Amino acid sequence: MAERERERERQADRGATADEAEEPASLARRVWEQVGPLLLAVLIALLIRAMVIESYYVPSESMLPTLLIGDHVFVNKFVYGARIPFTNIHLPALRDPKRGEIVVFALGRRGLSEICPLDRCPDYPSEGFVKRIAGVPGDKVEYRGGVFYLNDHQVPSTPTGGIFTDESGREFPVEREALGDCHHEVLNHPSLPGLSQAPMIVPEGHYFFLGDNRDNSNDSRGWGTVPRNDLKGPVIINYWSWNNQHSWAAMLNPVTWIDLLLHQTRWDRIGMSHACEAE
Repeated sequence: MAERERERERQADRGATADEAEEPASLARRVWEQVGPLLLAVLIALLIRAMVIESYYVPSESMLPTLLIGDHVFVNKFVYGARIPFTNIHLPALRDPKRGEIVVFALGRRGLSEICPLDRCPDYPSEGFVKRIAGVPGDKVEYRGGVFYLNDHQVPSTPTGGIFTDESGREFPVEREALGDCHHEVLNHPSLPGLSQAPMIVPEGHYFFLGDNRDNSNDSRGWGTVPRNDLKGPVIINYWSWNNQHSWAAMLNPVTWIDLLLHQTRWDRIGMSHACEAE
C-alpha cells in the first residue's frame, strides 16, 4: 500500500516537472504566433524594397516638366538586375537600360555642392538622383548652344507652343524631343546659358544623363557619366504627388493635413505612367 502511494507521488512529481517544462515552451509559441507574422511581413517588405520596387521622392526642378517637386514615384529595381542585400552580387538583368528612360541612380555627395560618381569618389556618402538617360555606352554626345547632339546628329526637338511656369514664376518654352524610342517634353530657355558638354564618347559600362529642365539641371554635363552598377532602375509611375511646403512640426497638426489634401495634393498626377512614349 505504501509502495503504491510512493509511486503515485513519483508520477505526480514527473507530471509537475513536465508541466513546468511545457509552460515556457507554450509561452514562446504564443509569442511567436503573435510576433512571427509581423516579422515575416516586415522581412518581405524589405526584400521587395531592396530587390523589386523602391519609392523615390523628387526634390528638385531638374526634371521639369516631366517630374515636379513633390512627386513620389516607384522605381523598378528588378528590371536592371537588383543587388542582393548586404552583398555586391546582382541578379541577372531582364534587359539593359535604354536611351530615353527616366532612371533613379546613386551618386556620391559631400555637402551641398560636391557631387561625384561613386566609381571616382567611393568614400562619398551615397544619395539617390533622378535624370533621363541621354547616352548609352559607345554613344558620342555633345551639348552646345542649347542643342543636344547624339552620334554627330542633332536630336530632334520641336516647339510645342506651350509655356511652362515654374514655382518662382519663370516661363519656359516647352519642346517635344525624340530621344531614341522615347518622345517627351523638355524645357529649353534661349536666354539661360545652362551647362555645355564637349564632344565625348560614353565609356563602356557607363551612362550619360540629362535633366529635362535643360538649363536648370546639374547632370552628366557637370559630374560625368554613371557606372551601370549604380543604376537602381527606371521610374515607372507616380504613386503620390503634392506641393508640401510645411515643416515636420506643422505636419503634427491635423489642420495641415486637411490643407494638404484639399489644396496641395495633385490628384491628377497620381497613377501617371513614366514609361517611354513611342510615336
